[in-house]
Amino acid sequence: MKIKLFLFAAAFFALLSTLTIAQVQLTGAGATFPYVIYSQWFDLYHQKTGVQINYQSIGSGAGIRQVIEGTVDFGASDGPMSDKQLKQAKEKRGTEILHIPTVMGAVVVSYNLPSVKEILKLDGKTLGDIFLGKIYMWNDKRIQELNPGVKLPDRAILVAHRSDGSGTSFIFTNYLSKVNDEWAKKVGFGTSVSWPVGLGGKGNEGVSGLVKQTGGAIGYVELAYAVQNKLPYLLLKNKDGNFVKADFNTVSAAAEGASKNMPDDLRAILTNAGGKNSYPISGFTWLLIYKDMKDKVKAKALVNFLRWALEKGEAYAKDLYYAPLPKSVVKLCEKKIDSITVNGQRIN
Repeated sequence: MKIKLFLFAAAFFALLSTLTIAQVQLTGAGATFPYVIYSQWFDLYHQKTGVQINYQSIGSGAGIRQVIEGTVDFGASDGPMSDKQLKQAKEKRGTEILHIPTVMGAVVVSYNLPSVKEILKLDGKTLGDIFLGKIYMWNDKRIQELNPGVKLPDRAILVAHRSDGSGTSFIFTNYLSKVNDEWAKKVGFGTSVSWPVGLGGKGNEGVSGLVKQTGGAIGYVELAYAVQNKLPYLLLKNKDGNFVKADFNTVSAAAEGASKNMPDDLRAILTNAGGKNSYPISGFTWLLIYKDMKDKVKAKALVNFLRWALEKGEAYAKDLYYAPLPKSVVKLCEKKIDSITVNGQRIN
């Protein structure tokens, strides 16, 4: 009789725990770059478990700020937090911030030139000079030399860039800093920079909207946004001298050696990677997770979601124009997730 009562009690408390987790609401904020896949993940996971994940797609810079201030359960960024930001977060929140890569993506350079039917090609130096304002007409001889036989219009170039703090900007400007010396000296890289020229749009949505609505425009967006808006995007010359189109194969090629050289904190940068098929403006996107959490129910729900994302969610990446993580990187992520605690205690 006692054994039956014990088993009944154990089953009851297990059910109660499951119901409690199912009712939990998690809040997150940050990157627009992975929003296309995150929104699908959160919806599918809600259908599967009842856990509701409310995510604000407000840009990586804002997501990092909210993690530091402790106003969300997790953040998201395409640019890793700096050492200074990590130190600030630890001082304010009393715990480390973990970087958990989720998928990889491509930042593409879209343009609006209805009269040009061919897909244009550029190299990093020329692209940097456009965003510096040094090249301001589409029929400039430097663009023409990279696109022989293409009739380029005598039209002004309008540069579109992000107006908010952005991991997409981090990836893009990090790339330009590696391939254009003047850009590296005058502008540099980060989630926010002082743009020499152009108009700002909020989020990937804002920049893709500017490009779509403005003849002669050029701007950088995450690949899925270019596809959704039916915008053409450049073939870019990579480190090995090949013009490469952005897709999950060329992003995966850029990350091929990442797992062998991944830093312990998983803050790896993939821009301008070597390899004949590597797309040069590729990057990880991360969820920013408190290593030690205070709410046991929320912590359990978040950890369960992270494990589901790595085990099941990666399968949705290619259809949404992202590249899934290499298995070797998934294993490193799983170790990080296993290290998450609640008030210093491991999560079972």
